[in-house]
Amino acid sequence: MADTPSFRRHRLASSIDFVRWLPSSATSHSGRLLAAAVHDPSSAPATSRIHLLALTEPGNPLVSLSLPTRATALRCSPSVIAASTSSGSLHLLPSSFDSDAAVAISGGAGFHVGPVRGLDCGGEEWVTAGEDGRVHVVGGGADGRVVATRVWDGKGMSGYEAARWASPAEFATGGAGCGVQWWDRRKGHAVVAQCNGIWGRGIVTGMVHSVDIHPSRKHICVVGGSSGTIFAWDLRWPQQPIALSGIGLNGMYEPVCESEVWEVLFDTYTQSSDIVSSASTRILPVMMCSEDGVLAIVEQDERPLELLAEACAINSIDIDPQNPSDVVCALEWESIGVLARGRETMSEE
Repeated sequence: MADTPSFRRHRLASSIDFVRWLPSSATSHSGRLLAAAVHDPSSAPATSRIHLLALTEPGNPLVSLSLPTRATALRCSPSVIAASTSSGSLHLLPSSFDSDAAVAISGGAGFHVGPVRGLDCGGEEWVTAGEDGRVHVVGGGADGRVVATRVWDGKGMSGYEAARWASPAEFATGGAGCGVQWWDRRKGHAVVAQCNGIWGRGIVTGMVHSVDIHPSRKHICVVGGSSGTIFAWDLRWPQQPIALSGIGLNGMYEPVCESEVWEVLFDTYTQSSDIVSSASTRILPVMMCSEDGVLAIVEQDERPLELLAEACAINSIDIDPQNPSDVVCALEWESIGVLARGRETMSEE
């Protein structure tokens, strides 16, 4: 973790809710591409769009697609860009950005009512989890149409904020009133394990905002939530979450930030401080971003390494799957940030 990162800020004309690397662009003639969900509240009416951006010049969108309402989640697979919205709809767009081939599932009684914040791709299928307490698996039907299969309907008793596939048969969800849940489709789309997190220790009441699955040990996930809380959850010990932010080396409550943790990702670039233990029991370093503008790396039993401290919220982060040293982040005040670790320049456009 000794490399000095460089940081480049690119201005856009709209607020940026999410930004993701486009995996299929690794061999693109335009160079690396990004997908960004943006929102312009100053227009009448307010507009929301998905932009396709070139990494070399992200301030000038290559192509745009309109959304009916503000994006609440954005994910990219090698072949599809997916966005969900505050009105409960889901939009699937080929990574080629061919708008004529875009497919949408409208929000409403048959799908989601209200914001869908949990969204992830698992091969040929997508999982959606909404504030309405509903969970769906979306995929292609026998007739070639996109079909949404309802897995669960909480009927408003709990709401979901995050979803992440672990395998073609398993995924995790998190939110308010339900903690983190592990689902197994081989057992009738049932919840087979649940964890209430570290909030139950009397520190604070909590909400889960983000879940990520360990890249090689699928039984381990990391969770980010309210009040700067980050913890790992190992399914082998489902009632013993491992605090990464919130419980410091001296046992005191020491969050890496004091606000909502919007996203957490296992960081395969940063080498663990304990190489011997990291191969067996230690949790990989985790990158996080927060409402109070912190981008940092947290590690089990270590003090956080702060990479950025911005004056605005960092709404999302994404680590380049082809080059894990590069990180892109969505700065709420109309900027996309690109962090290149191991370089020594910092600039702004």
